[in-house]
Amino acid sequence: MHYRTLGRTGVQVSSLVLGAMNFGAIGRTNQDDATAIVDAALDGGINLVDTADMYGDGESEAMVGKAIAGRRDDIVLATKATMPIGDERNHQGSSRRWLVTALDDSLRRLGVDHVDLYQIHRWDPRTSDEETLSALTDLQRAGKIRYFGSSTFPAYRIVQALWAARDNHLSRYVTEQPSYSILQRGVESHVLPVAEEYGLGVLVWSPLASGWLSGAVRAGQEIMTNRAKLSPERFDTGIPGNRARLDAVEQLAKVADDAGLTMIQLALGFVTAHPAVTSAIIGPRTLEHLRSHLAAADTVLPADVLDAIDTIVAPGVDLAPEEKFDAPPSLLDPALRRR
Repeated sequence: MHYRTLGRTGVQVSSLVLGAMNFGAIGRTNQDDATAIVDAALDGGINLVDTADMYGDGESEAMVGKAIAGRRDDIVLATKATMPIGDERNHQGSSRRWLVTALDDSLRRLGVDHVDLYQIHRWDPRTSDEETLSALTDLQRAGKIRYFGSSTFPAYRIVQALWAARDNHLSRYVTEQPSYSILQRGVESHVLPVAEEYGLGVLVWSPLASGWLSGAVRAGQEIMTNRAKLSPERFDTGIPGNRARLDAVEQLAKVADDAGLTMIQLALGFVTAHPAVTSAIIGPRTLEHLRSHLAAADTVLPADVLDAIDTIVAPGVDLAPEEKFDAPPSLLDPALRRR
């Protein structure tokens, strides 16, 4: 396992992060299996665990809390807020009112008195940066969070928030969590350069592109990944965009074979090779999945392999732009672009 400094915090974190989204209803991973995965991940050198309040409406956090009991001091613990919880209209977003409540709920479920990294899961266009940052700064000063970051923010929103922190003498985001993989390289054009410029740590999610780069998606065979069961339309190769992804995967599989690598090693080695990236978040549902990911922990791709990847998916190109979830809200909600 490699270790890197998380932005400018001085905190050392593993190059692979254990993501807990699949714990509970989403991935159907039960408590015993989740605990076994956490134990094996920590024993394998992973020291950062990432979850969120909206994963199973708190179920993932509760399972993580039980799994880390007795090992809290060995873990850099991260969670997220702002996505809707339940049906109450104000149980979402990044207002002070909700973040204070959401954090207390997360701490209770996790069974801890603080989290090391508290992340704003999505940019909330209805709340000012000053409102959010002042609340986060107060929670930090109260000792409930050590640092805070953003997740899936467009580059311009990251910069706006950093400027707001500077201008209002508030603490700033120290990390960004974008979607990044061989098939999803758009962030190379904007988010990753901003992160480098401002010294943000970068924790990338979906480095296996929702399973497309796991080795389980190949031409001529039935796709059996959990994501394919949850969202079959994302893997319907009759759709042109999906066909383009499958064509790329077939070419990437040959690159991996020629280099003596698994697809997982190729995919994780690719994202962790970028100088802006601190760590890649993996989301195993089983111990077998975790072991296949840990096998990539020390993968360093040589220049000729990285060059071959560039010829298949060019730098800055997204082959699945609809899965990035960072589109400005006004593109998704007509009410936000009409007077």
